[in-house]
Amino acid sequence: MRKLVFLVLLIVAKFGFGQGYKIEVELPNAANQEVKLAYHFLDKIYARDTVLLNEKGIGTFQGDSLLPQGLYKILIDQSKHFDVLIGADQQFHLYNNGIDASKMKIDGSKESEAFVDYLVFFNKLKAKSQELNRQLKSAASDQEREAISVQQAGLNDEMKAYWDKINHELPGSFLYKFLVANEVPVLDISTLPIEVQQNDSLLLMARFNYQREHFWDNFDYTDERMLYTPFYKPKLDTWFNKVLYPAYDSVKPYVYSFLDDVERNPRIFQFTTSYFINASINSNILGMDALFVDLAEDYYLNGKAFWATEASLETIRENVLFYKDNLIGKTGADLMMETYDGEYVSLHQVDAEITVVLIYEPNCGHCKVFVPELYKEVYQKYKDEGLEVFAIYSMDNKEEWTEFLAKHNMWDWINVWDKDHTTRFKIHYDGRKTPGVFVLDRDKKIIAKRLDVEQLESLMEERLK
Repeated sequence: MRKLVFLVLLIVAKFGFGQGYKIEVELPNAANQEVKLAYHFLDKIYARDTVLLNEKGIGTFQGDSLLPQGLYKILIDQSKHFDVLIGADQQFHLYNNGIDASKMKIDGSKESEAFVDYLVFFNKLKAKSQELNRQLKSAASDQEREAISVQQAGLNDEMKAYWDKINHELPGSFLYKFLVANEVPVLDISTLPIEVQQNDSLLLMARFNYQREHFWDNFDYTDERMLYTPFYKPKLDTWFNKVLYPAYDSVKPYVYSFLDDVERNPRIFQFTTSYFINASINSNILGMDALFVDLAEDYYLNGKAFWATEASLETIRENVLFYKDNLIGKTGADLMMETYDGEYVSLHQVDAEITVVLIYEPNCGHCKVFVPELYKEVYQKYKDEGLEVFAIYSMDNKEEWTEFLAKHNMWDWINVWDKDHTTRFKIHYDGRKTPGVFVLDRDKKIIAKRLDVEQLESLMEERLK
């Protein structure tokens, strides 16, 4: 029995104690002040711990569980703060007689200490770079400028050599991942065929494809620790909005592959899935709402989004309902609607090269301007070239409708309504906001939507002239 008790005590000593964090700070310039330990999480900073320093500026941040590894701040006040990287070793002493890295010393954590050394190195390298830039501006000859450019390139080599040194001295450390995270490899064009090197268009495409395929080479987006840095969200923003080719069919495979990679980490999976569904629904790229529908159906409405509230799911369901029938490339739903004269006309039977489905309300502030401009600047110019407008009055007051048509003399396009909303046109063509605009080709496939008058005119110029 004694041996068993002794064994239990050993286990507790090994695994139960010393598993929290204990960071003693010594900040002589902040004696008797309250300081905070704050952490980066995505694009925000949050306070984690607070301590009141004694008359010597000494205090201890302490907790029973380990801190998430990442980039932290010691906050003295709004104008006085400095960064510290917290890795696996979380019991150490930090001294700083100011807020500069050159005055900071860390004892007890090799990784945190190496981060301070790196900051000192980086600041010196930055000063060299600024001096070389100054010299370049005042260089008197091409030869002098070339020599300075060589020195500037050498600074990049120094940086990478320093990264390699850290990786050698602290293999597998978070610090190394942190330092190289934003390094994106650059295509060596000498490896390309001569015909590509000498063709600007082909070379531009080669560079674009290379960046797309290698953008994440040095950034481990599956590592939760990267969430606790300022890098993850800006990196994701750049990738989604600038690196990927701006088209639904091109973006979707990369987004889904990304989510497959991170699904094993619940916190990253939650953030990135939320990010992509919001980015897709708010995107200015034509047709990207199709990605929203896909993500909604494949991740949210099937139960994978464990974090989603019933209220948020209801909003997503509503948006899917109003988007799924009018995605770019889909055949628009047919509408059998009553004309102003009491006859019935089918949208799919409209014989035109281009049919614009317009949904409007006469008293909508935007509609009052948009609809007459569309009639005058687009319809009148292109009605004899193959354009027809299926103009849906979305309300139920025929007198109001009559006044609006008469005021702007808009009798020669197809004026229709659905007083009892039996056609569900507001769902099929998302009539929640007016004016609603959907452009259909001869086969009634949706080729564009939500365009302004200028964009519509440009599209008609391209399609009908």
